[in-house]
Amino acid sequence: MYKSIFICVAAIILASYSYAQTTPTITSVSATELTKQLEKEHHIQLLDVRTPSEFKNGHIQNAINANINDKHFEDKIAALDKTKPVYVYCLSGGRSKIAVKQLSAVGFKNIVEMPGGMMEWRTNNLPETKDTNATATKGMTLAQYEKLLKSDKMVLIDFYADWCIPCKKMKPYLDKIAKDMANKVVIVRIDADANIDLCKNLKIEALPVLKLYKNEKLVWDNLGFVEETTVRKQLK
Repeated sequence: MYKSIFICVAAIILASYSYAQTTPTITSVSATELTKQLEKEHHIQLLDVRTPSEFKNGHIQNAINANINDKHFEDKIAALDKTKPVYVYCLSGGRSKIAVKQLSAVGFKNIVEMPGGMMEWRTNNLPETKDTNATATKGMTLAQYEKLLKSDKMVLIDFYADWCIPCKKMKPYLDKIAKDMANKVVIVRIDADANIDLCKNLKIEALPVLKLYKNEKLVWDNLGFVEETTVRKQLK
């Protein structure tokens, strides 16, 4: 009997050890923490999972670009060392979360995500590298943005990105509201990727973001997906 108990306990211990050996360590880091880490260690594995065009228009120095939405993503990360830590980021955390799951699935042992992404990086005025042939994407100035708010109607600003899934889900009902309430509200959609400096000035670190103004004053804002009923309630 004691022998059977011993065998069972040993099996549990071995199974637990095996699980610990195969389960990756997943942690997160802020933009300021990451920059300190980069100062200490210049050769860390740093993965930017945005599109090539986003990468060209500004990325963290020495980062490797592998588009998470590209069918060859796993091929591109194959050259990385799975036994060493890999740091991963995108623009505002949506794609990096997906990348963490995929990196874990293919055997990376230590994964560190910067969930605030390049938006947080830029808000903290940290340095970024741009390709010399990159297209300028500064976009709208703060003065131009403030001019949009000068209206006798309420102004609802929608900060979005083409890759942002919650943004895509919200667009149809925002378009509907724009038609239904045209006499009461003006809805303006602003592409965050094309307005880097504006997002930095307004401290927008994630998407989607809605900002509602009345008489040029901010009366409501929302970060993340929000239901149509909530938006309509704010506009009444």
